Formats: sequence, structure tokens, C-alpha cells
Amino acid sequence: QVQLVESGGGAVQAGGSLRLSCAASGYDTGPYCMAWFRQAPGKEREGVAAIDTIGTTTYADSVKGRFTISKDNAKNTLYLQMNSLKPEDTAMYYCAAFPGQLVPVSLLRFDYRYWGQGTQVTVSS
Repeated sequence: QVQLVESGGGAVQAGGSLRLSCAASGYDTGPYCMAWFRQAPGKEREGVAAIDTIGTTTYADSVKGRFTISKDNAKNTLYLQMNSLKPEDTAMYYCAAFPGQLVPVSLLRFDYRYWGQGTQVTVSS
């Protein structure tokens, strides 16, 4: 059974950094596309960053240059390094996975089959 467990969220001040992790079990992350999504109260869940099976990445315009997605297949773990955080980055962050390749790399929530429970990120001004 596929399980995704996020960690690393917390409260930081604007300009600070956090590193989110998503530990995957029940499958090998190598042949999976994986992504980070976020959802703020009263808003739709939106794609933040995604990485495909060969390491190609894509980012939402709002986080380009500040966030970096990476995947350690040996550890079956997905990461999101978040720098220069802004109050508008405050949201619940979710890890998602799709068993295969998505072409192009997708930030659409309906393309992903498996989801974690989320980790809260709060950025204060």
C-alpha cells in the first residue's frame, strides 16, 4: 500500500527557510512522478513544484527562484527546500505521487493518484 508522510513544516518569519520532506513507502520513488501542492484556507489546492522520473522539474511562477524540489530515490524521499519565504506561502503543504511518467511534468492535482496528509507552513511578516 502506498503511503506518503510529510514532515518539516513549522512557523517561520518572512525571509526564512524551511525544508519539507515526504517519506514514501509501499513503492520505489524512482518510476514515480512526484509533486508538492499547497492549500491555504478558503483557496483551491495549487501545484507548487513537481519532478518526473528522470529529474525534470517544474515550478509555479509564484515560487520560481525560491523553492527547489528534489528526490532521493535511495531513501524514497521527496524534498522541498523553501527559501525567502513570504506570508503568502502560508498553507498546508501536501506531497503527491503518480505511478509513471507525466509528459509534460504536471502541476495539476487531478493527475496525481496518491496523497499525503499534509504539513502546515506558517510564515509571519
